[in-house]
Amino acid sequence: MLRNKHILIGITGGIAAYKICTLIRDFKKSGADVKVICSPNALNFVTKLTLQNLSQNEVYEGEFTPRNWKPEHISLADWADIMLIAPATANTIGKIAQGIADNLLTSVACAFSKKMIIAPAMNVNMWQNESVQNNIKILEARGVDFLPPERGFLACGYSGKGRLCSLAKIYNAVNEALNYSDILKGKKVVITAGGTIEEIDPVRYISNYSSGKMGFALAKSAYYMGAEVVLITTKAFEAPFKIVKVKSALDMQEAVNSEFDTSDYVIMAAAVADYRVKERSEQKMKKENNDKLTLKLVKNPDILAELCKHKRAPHPDPLPKGARENDCVIVGFCAESENLLENAKAKIEKKGCDYLVANDISRKDIGFGVDENEVTILDKNGNTTKLEKASKVRIARKIWERIIN
Repeated sequence: MLRNKHILIGITGGIAAYKICTLIRDFKKSGADVKVICSPNALNFVTKLTLQNLSQNEVYEGEFTPRNWKPEHISLADWADIMLIAPATANTIGKIAQGIADNLLTSVACAFSKKMIIAPAMNVNMWQNESVQNNIKILEARGVDFLPPERGFLACGYSGKGRLCSLAKIYNAVNEALNYSDILKGKKVVITAGGTIEEIDPVRYISNYSSGKMGFALAKSAYYMGAEVVLITTKAFEAPFKIVKVKSALDMQEAVNSEFDTSDYVIMAAAVADYRVKERSEQKMKKENNDKLTLKLVKNPDILAELCKHKRAPHPDPLPKGARENDCVIVGFCAESENLLENAKAKIEKKGCDYLVANDISRKDIGFGVDENEVTILDKNGNTTKLEKASKVRIARKIWERIIN
């Protein structure tokens, strides 16, 4: 799957540098051409000869030798299809975030305009440092993908989050990024994500366990495929596409409606609360002398069903400026704890959407709050496609493939 792909790997000065030797070998086995750049301290942890033999290419350090009439950092940036930095130290992450180009690796990163993936590894306290996290947010907003470190025993003697994530996770992330097409170029995609929040008073609210991860993965996949993406979400995400932050179901409905008429695809992946409090208290409700509390709830609008009705309704002539005859593809999500297919078939018929993605939330290894999922896609003609358990990034890509094809 990686045949003839050009992978540029940046290795920084961390103990996990030795692990990248295995990763280089795996990339080469898959047919990729691999080149390695080392930061000044990286070669304290792994030898240049080892990296040269595994990559079957020269290993680049600090020389700025002109190649093909281009400075070295430009020629390497132009050559690569993707840049992976692993392990990435706090120091290198900070330099790239702030545009500091004081060695070959950071110079290439500064000049790199294609897909970049960073896999950090460091002491747990360094990882939790506010400055490090802020630098990561800066880079995520520019479209850089981060593969967070994992928990475990660290070389420094500490135990916690800081060790390099698994090589399989890094390999899969690179593979996914390199095999996207621009099939959604020129299309506008609107995606909702996260659980809505329905306030009871200034302190309390009704919500659900949705993390927004599936919706965010769908948005990133669409962005990689060239789409103009609008993510309407209740969660805080950093991304290189438009994000509209909302809170309640009514907020979300208003945001979706404002984008709908100019959209080619709408995916309602958010977990919208079915009910809201009829009368929100302006002051915190006191519990003194109240052994019971009764809340009067009213139904929230069914955003998905309303969108489907709007799509089928006749449009005015002439259409509003920027709008078009609505051939938008509408995709719904449903979360079920029992009778998954039966409930999903009833829902797609009732809602009237083009596709419905069904999640089984009775399992703890998929669905809410985790990084993997397993879903069944139903279409309006009664066909079903089951996607076996995989990362939400992979599931998102397969959902798009099913919808587009």
